[in-house]
Amino acid sequence: MLRPKTSACLLCSFRAARQARHTSIRQWQAVAALSVKQHPTRVSIRPARMSLAGANDVARSRPKQIDTVSSRRRRQDGPFGGMNLKEAKIRGVPERPAGQQEKRADNRRSREDVRGPKGFKALKMQRSLAAVSYAQRSQVKERIAAIDSFEQFKLLPVVQSSISTQALQGMADIRPTPVQRIAIPALLGSETAKGRAKSKEVGVARGDFLIAAETGSGKTLSYLIPTINAVKLAEAADADVAAYEKELEEEKLRQKESGVVAPPVSDLPHPTTGRPRAIILVPTAELVEQVGNLVKSFSHTVKFRSAKLSSSFSGKVIRNRLFSPRGIDIIVSTPHLLSSIADADPNILSRVTHLIVDEADSLLDRGFSPLTQAIVDRATPSLKQLVLCSATIPRSMDSFMHKRFPDIRRLTTPNLHAIPRRVQLGVVDVERTPYQGNKNLACADQIWSIGKAAADHDGPVKGQMDVKRVLVFVNEREKAQEVADYLVAKGVDAIALSRDTPEQRQSEMLASFTSSEPLLGPKEDHPGTLADNQPNYLPFGQPSPGVKRQLPNMKVLVTTDLGSRGIDTLAVRNVILYDVPHSTIDFIHRLGRTGRMGRRGRGIVLVGKNDRRDVVAEVKEGMFRGQALI
Repeated sequence: MLRPKTSACLLCSFRAARQARHTSIRQWQAVAALSVKQHPTRVSIRPARMSLAGANDVARSRPKQIDTVSSRRRRQDGPFGGMNLKEAKIRGVPERPAGQQEKRADNRRSREDVRGPKGFKALKMQRSLAAVSYAQRSQVKERIAAIDSFEQFKLLPVVQSSISTQALQGMADIRPTPVQRIAIPALLGSETAKGRAKSKEVGVARGDFLIAAETGSGKTLSYLIPTINAVKLAEAADADVAAYEKELEEEKLRQKESGVVAPPVSDLPHPTTGRPRAIILVPTAELVEQVGNLVKSFSHTVKFRSAKLSSSFSGKVIRNRLFSPRGIDIIVSTPHLLSSIADADPNILSRVTHLIVDEADSLLDRGFSPLTQAIVDRATPSLKQLVLCSATIPRSMDSFMHKRFPDIRRLTTPNLHAIPRRVQLGVVDVERTPYQGNKNLACADQIWSIGKAAADHDGPVKGQMDVKRVLVFVNEREKAQEVADYLVAKGVDAIALSRDTPEQRQSEMLASFTSSEPLLGPKEDHPGTLADNQPNYLPFGQPSPGVKRQLPNMKVLVTTDLGSRGIDTLAVRNVILYDVPHSTIDFIHRLGRTGRMGRRGRGIVLVGKNDRRDVVAEVKEGMFRGQALI
């Protein structure tokens, strides 16, 4: 009898499968151990790829193992080969020698000693000014320390006496400024100067100079005195002039002997008619008037002939001055006008021996550079001295001089690119109360505060108020008229000066700001603050009744950078920067309108929401330390 077949228990089948699995694992481990014995150079057991079992031992040094396979591999392999390392030993970058590393560390420490541990970060981002080493500045200080009088310069006696009687008339302390101590001896001794350049075209000696000094330091006199001295020396040695003077004297004697009551003037023109000896180039008509007046003051005693040529004069006046029968020695003009005259009559540049380019950072910029270079090229055959004069050395101008005038001799003052410490700088945050982002209101309030403080004291004359003159600088010419109109609406005597203003009107506006004579007004009660002058409540829809009273002791000129280049605003003590300047060059020129010739001044910057507060903070810190803004 057959026995029936029974089915296996489910639990027993699971146990049997588990035992079979353990048996296969033990068989695999035995095979792996056998392969390790046959190949001893391979690593026996590797951790899992994502395992962190050995993370604690990453930084510990492990004993080297002789591994023929790993020794052929690079130390860092793959994109993740440099992870979990104490030192970034980047493949392909050689390490610097120890001596070079120490030298770099010493240079870093020396720079920190000069400029402080922080340095200028925001100003470095602008990259606008060329650097002048502090070692060179110290050498200049030592060299000019022994000069304290104009009598130490080798000048003609008549030029020497005219400095105090004409140029610096009325000043008690007549001593040369640092830039005059540097530039005047160098320009007078240009024939033997080591840094002179040689003109390759004609092979004559020519001295090329760059005069760079802070604003208001007397740069105009530093090049004008040697130029006038050279013109008088050339006149004394000119055979044509001597023959003309002799013939003129003989004619006068013949007319006197003949008994003529009104002797006619000789019809012979002077040898210098239409052919000046010296030319001074400036960018604007206002500077032509300013520099020309200073040149004219010397001619009262030194006896030479000068002329001012600008678009402010008619064509007939310009022609009569340039081609006067009495001759011409020095011309002050703009590049545009002089270039157009030279195109019609190239002979006016045939006898030029001294060419001065004032405000060279502007005249060698994109707008003026082609005309200025064309004038220099035309005057090169007869040129003996080329002088570039500027308050700043931009990087673009520095690279241009390296290419065009590689042998130029640089005459820089120790305080170049530094705003004088006698100028105080205040910062007004427009975003805070009470202005709430209104720059026009902030500007008007600052002007009223200056006027109220000045009205509390008498002026130079007892019983009269001193009328303060304030310059307000904006970045755009459209903004100038807008700000001026707002200030007038707030009771301030303000006018706008920009490129759109007619040139005749510009001269009239700047006349009261360039005059050193104090402006006085009758003493009266001050109208108070700006808030007291405005109505407190206006019904909706009704027009404003206007201001209650005017500000009697303030004159304000709202201008662009047109009024920041070279204008001698000696009487201006307060400057307001309505817009934060675009670069440190504009900072230096705008704040340089105050604190001139050793006087004190004050600047106020209105900082808004989108303005560079970091730049303003570093400018203020640099002014406090007396450092150059580079």
